[in-house]
Amino acid sequence: MIQIFTYNNTFEGFLTVVFECYKRGAYPVDIRSKNRLQRNIFGEYVYIESDPSKAERVWKGLRERMPGKNHDLPFYAFLSEDDGIEMKIFRFIKRIFSGQFDADTDFSDPDVSFLNQVAKKVKFEGMRMLQFVRFQRTKEDLYFCGIEPRYDVIPLAINHYKRRFVNQKWIIYDLKRDYGIFYDLNETQEIVLTQKRFNELNGAVQDNLLEEGEAFYQQLWKTYFKNVNIAERKNLRLQRQHLPQRFWKYLTEMQP
Repeated sequence: MIQIFTYNNTFEGFLTVVFECYKRGAYPVDIRSKNRLQRNIFGEYVYIESDPSKAERVWKGLRERMPGKNHDLPFYAFLSEDDGIEMKIFRFIKRIFSGQFDADTDFSDPDVSFLNQVAKKVKFEGMRMLQFVRFQRTKEDLYFCGIEPRYDVIPLAINHYKRRFVNQKWIIYDLKRDYGIFYDLNETQEIVLTQKRFNELNGAVQDNLLEEGEAFYQQLWKTYFKNVNIAERKNLRLQRQHLPQRFWKYLTEMQP
């Protein structure tokens, strides 16, 4: 019976699967996160429990064998959540560990070409996360932002916001994937909010939970944005190019 390895949706869990494949001498027909299983009546599903030490051994060995510019290529590609991405990364890792010269830039290999292309898209989306996040201040002096990135790029923004808002508690919440990152002034942790006290379509916090002056500052910002725009020079096409319309519903300045 063919084997399909499953894991807990995390990159650490995936790397643990890679470790176990080498340890068992196994070559699964597929690797799937438990959230994206596609049942196969002819397949044996083997769940691999995530193990930080095993994942670290794989990650360390991989980075030692790859040039610095591509150290994080598998991680970026993993965040794309593309269907079948796990097997593409698995085959890529096997090439790297086999010692093949310049395996990470061998674009004649469809897996290598695909991983490089999708990693660029993920990194670009990660940069947009730094541009289009708008926090709302609550009565508990907590800054909240809900957003729905195309890829799972919130992990790429954590260090930036830890440095920028080191003295503020904040949550960045992925509305599509239903999880977020909470910073408590000391460290960050992944959270899932069971009580959604915000609009699940645009991340807007309920008015009764906002800090007293928040609505005033939001209106002030919208007024400023409106006044610095010159109506005669308005170029919607250029605006959409630099400010994609899919982000508008999260931006204070784009609200009526």
